[in-house]
Amino acid sequence: MNDQSHDPGASGGCPVAHGAGVTRLYGSDAERDPHGIYTVLREQHGAVAPILLEGDIPASLVLGYRENRRVLDNPLQFSRDSRIWRDWKEGRVAETSPLIQMLGWRPDCVSQDGEPHRRLRGAVTDNLLGVTGRGIRRHVTHFAHKLIDAFEDAGRADLVTDFADYLPMLVLTRVLGLAEREGRTLAESSNQILKGGADALAHNEKIMSVLGDLAARKRSEPGSDFASGLIGHSADLDEDELVNHLRLVLITGHTMTSNLLARALQLILTYPERRSELVSGQLNMSAVVEEVMWNTPPLAVLPGRFATSDLELGGCPIKEGDLLVLGLAAGNADPQIRPDTAVSVVGNQSHLAFSAGPHECPGQNLGQGIIETAVDVLLHRLHGLRLAVPPAELTSTASTWESRLDSLPVEFAA
Repeated sequence: MNDQSHDPGASGGCPVAHGAGVTRLYGSDAERDPHGIYTVLREQHGAVAPILLEGDIPASLVLGYRENRRVLDNPLQFSRDSRIWRDWKEGRVAETSPLIQMLGWRPDCVSQDGEPHRRLRGAVTDNLLGVTGRGIRRHVTHFAHKLIDAFEDAGRADLVTDFADYLPMLVLTRVLGLAEREGRTLAESSNQILKGGADALAHNEKIMSVLGDLAARKRSEPGSDFASGLIGHSADLDEDELVNHLRLVLITGHTMTSNLLARALQLILTYPERRSELVSGQLNMSAVVEEVMWNTPPLAVLPGRFATSDLELGGCPIKEGDLLVLGLAAGNADPQIRPDTAVSVVGNQSHLAFSAGPHECPGQNLGQGIIETAVDVLLHRLHGLRLAVPPAELTSTASTWESRLDSLPVEFAA
């Protein structure tokens, strides 16, 4: 890569303030304190800041709430089609880059705008609606009890590694029509794709192989699952579209739900009064999830949008073909719209956690159903459930795209 590609001014984007170096949104500093980085960038640059992604690829990070909404609501100005991404078109992003797994073009609804997007998204939403109403809570209950059975007698567990990391994927195996035995491997591969790094490509190939086999099997042996529903949908998906939409639902459904479930459990266990209110019925789980989505959204940074022309965003010049990544966590905490983050957000659903606009996450009800049922089973199965460490000792590790709770050690009556 030549030196010019490291200069956001040479590739469009906001100029570096006061000649300071461009901030990397990956590496050890970003892993330890992403919110600290967002704060510094906001102070230096305002609502839009120049950053570097893996491989020192330049991008603009959108920090402001209103600026995030402008990008998300205007696909004519900010397209999801990465084929217009200048750094990719000009050969500065290799096909083997871990960024491709999150930003590269695919024949799925996320990579399209306009009529192609509407056709493909319709197939996804129609079938998600069907499977969400078809025994999803029964599947969650079954797998939640099965996971709890494995650690209940010990009187202690890690609710991240023993529960939240795997439950959503086990449910998704049933939803998609996969074998339960593949759940743990697929969960690990899905998490690795979000983490990025050198192994992201290999884990993606593993997932695509499993889903290719699933698609072939369901064409000859259809059932009442999501894969069969996609095959029979009037949108008439071709083979690449089919497999890539299975990938989309598998990865986003698992990673977002597992992260959100862990954070919801952290909130409940950190504040025992919340747990008491949930058990007594004074508080419903949707209010807890809403608070988590404001304060620790499962996807901290959303990839990505590409400018279709030269324009200005938040006082920052953006050039045609520039990459923008959307700071959902930063936007939710924008002091311009939320000057006091201690003020209750109950009943306020205007957070950015599920994105917004035409590409807003279509699987919200599926994730909500998994989390509500999982927490209900846990609280009623594990008596005397409490944190095994002080809340201040709980740690998180961030990648470019998300911040995940490392562990959630708990104790309970064996």
